[in-house]
Amino acid sequence: MDGVIAANDARNRADWKVGVDIGGTFIDFCALEARSGRIASLKVLTTPEDPGAELMTGLNLLAEREGLDPKQMTRFVHGTTVGINTIIQRKGARLALFTNAGFEDVIELARLRMPDMYSLFCSRPDPLISRDMVFGIPARMRADGSESRAPDLAAVERAVALAKANGAQGIIVAFLHSWRNAAQEASVKAAVARLAPDLFVFCSAEVWPVIREYERSSTAILNGYVHPRVSGYLTALEGRLEGLGAPARPMLTKSNGGLMNAAEGKHACVNMLLSGTASGVIGASWLARQAGQDRVLTLDIGGTSADFALIIDGEPQFGTGELIGEFPLHIPSVSVSSIGIGGGSIASVDAQGVLRVGPESAGSTPGPACYGRGGERPTVTDAMVVCGWLGHSEMAYGQLQIDTGLAHRAVGDLAARLGRPIEQTAQAILDIAVSEMFVEVEKLASRAGVDLRDFTLMPFGGGGPMLGAFLARELGMRHVMAPRRPGVVSALGGLVADLRGDFIRTIFSPLSAVSLAGICEAFEALACEGRDWLAAQGHDAAAELNLSCDMRYVGQSYEIEVVVAPEWLADGGAAAIAQAFHLTHERLYDFQDPDGEIELVNVRLSAIGAGPKLSFPEVDVIDAPAVPARRLAVYTGLSVETIDLHDRQALLPGGMFHGPAVVVQEDTTFVIPAGAQASVDRHLNLLLTFGEGTHV
Repeated sequence: MDGVIAANDARNRADWKVGVDIGGTFIDFCALEARSGRIASLKVLTTPEDPGAELMTGLNLLAEREGLDPKQMTRFVHGTTVGINTIIQRKGARLALFTNAGFEDVIELARLRMPDMYSLFCSRPDPLISRDMVFGIPARMRADGSESRAPDLAAVERAVALAKANGAQGIIVAFLHSWRNAAQEASVKAAVARLAPDLFVFCSAEVWPVIREYERSSTAILNGYVHPRVSGYLTALEGRLEGLGAPARPMLTKSNGGLMNAAEGKHACVNMLLSGTASGVIGASWLARQAGQDRVLTLDIGGTSADFALIIDGEPQFGTGELIGEFPLHIPSVSVSSIGIGGGSIASVDAQGVLRVGPESAGSTPGPACYGRGGERPTVTDAMVVCGWLGHSEMAYGQLQIDTGLAHRAVGDLAARLGRPIEQTAQAILDIAVSEMFVEVEKLASRAGVDLRDFTLMPFGGGGPMLGAFLARELGMRHVMAPRRPGVVSALGGLVADLRGDFIRTIFSPLSAVSLAGICEAFEALACEGRDWLAAQGHDAAAELNLSCDMRYVGQSYEIEVVVAPEWLADGGAAAIAQAFHLTHERLYDFQDPDGEIELVNVRLSAIGAGPKLSFPEVDVIDAPAVPARRLAVYTGLSVETIDLHDRQALLPGGMFHGPAVVVQEDTTFVIPAGAQASVDRHLNLLLTFGEGTHV
């Protein structure tokens, strides 16, 4: 009898799966009760002075409002900005770099490129390791992996003593050709551990074993720079969850859109630097597939920035070289372009009397003036309030009440300086914000070679639905899709993400039938590494292994990534790989050389362990008219108009209405300009369609 009761209790117990994402202003929660399909979401203001405290606040609020019991939490996925903020604010560890004698300037020389070659005022960022903390160690590994000179351990001992005397907390070891043979780095690491066990040590070949010493060194430096703060944060996170009695062990979102466990995150910190932006694109691509949308431009606007990404054939795009603050990240990551325009972006007048918006942001503290938290400078959010688009309902799940008087005071001060009416000034702030995003999106589309008129815009984040339709109209995009809960899409991305590990080997050989054996051997080694990694993450089901090669024509300086089918290797298909390279090169550059000699630089493997298959219930279409909650006055750019305000909760599938209009909901406000027809689909997405030629 006791066994039957226990079984019934187990069946009746809730099964909560929680995704959490921390942005610059809010921490977002998306919680799914898997047995009932019920979804709960929440936003909480961040606490920069006490990272992690907002997490506990949110979980407590979910417990009070939704009945979430941490003891019934079987999955917990977390995206955090601790790493990237550490770099942007330059509050990371004091590091020393051990490299080959004669190559001490590797991180200052970098690639001898200026960030903006056309700017007379452009300057390169100061490196994260100052020149006095770079130590040359007599040692040399040849390009073929043979040792020319063993590391001088006496020099290592002197360097360790100097590094400690100068306050080093950790050491990065990056030697030439360690991608081919990492033995010298390993021996120096062992020596440092013996001489100074209180210092942490990372080797470049351990972090990312790729050819090109600058890229390999800088990646290892980023990893070490954020290590103490990330490791401390994750240790505290594990302690907080254990204190709540949560059975779920925390998983972390990664820059590549996948997941890893917290234990790995403590040492593979570089893999989670872009976790928030990546998980937003993963959540958006999942929602797009659910709605049958296969070509999507995502627009994620938070308090400090706007992030853009392309979803093609239902899948996010990947790349390397994404910027972390001022520094490039050379590991695979979801391709995201960012600009410093968000809801908290501050509007100001420069010395020439020109109105500027961003990149400075009010953040969460003090925040926009209308939040009533001490902010006095006008922001994009304040401009929305002055125009009348915002301020008609509670924001952030009731945590914020908009003070329209404070918004008018902040924008009014700016209007007085410009000598313009307050509504025109507010509209100018919005126009500048949209135009700044327009320029960045056009760059993205040009690089990808796509026509955005064939895409649907998906705005999310707290600010995406506020400005997204205006941007779509300017870009000539006819379709916009706003998810049911756009404010927590990044948190949802963590819930639906898979485990994903990326692995690389540098081969650096001509592509031929002769070299194919070495390529196959490298892929086999990576496959074993990938399966072992998935097992360490606790994944014991089938694994998906995706293969690719970095290739180029002989004489080219940089390579392109080419997807490789496993059967080509089994069939001895060097010709198939070559043909795939030619076609990829032609697609990217409108050119191929069928007779050109091909060089294979790297082989790559992504090991993917599928996460739980989640689904949201569909709702039957009800042909019910969309009845506005009330009417309100809004300055639409030329004059004040009286428009409809709709409550998102009251909009049923099949309901239709026309812009201009405002839709209010718990996590954001959706602004719908004139010329757009709105409707609700079976997934409760709000769809906009602009008529032909709609443009302002």
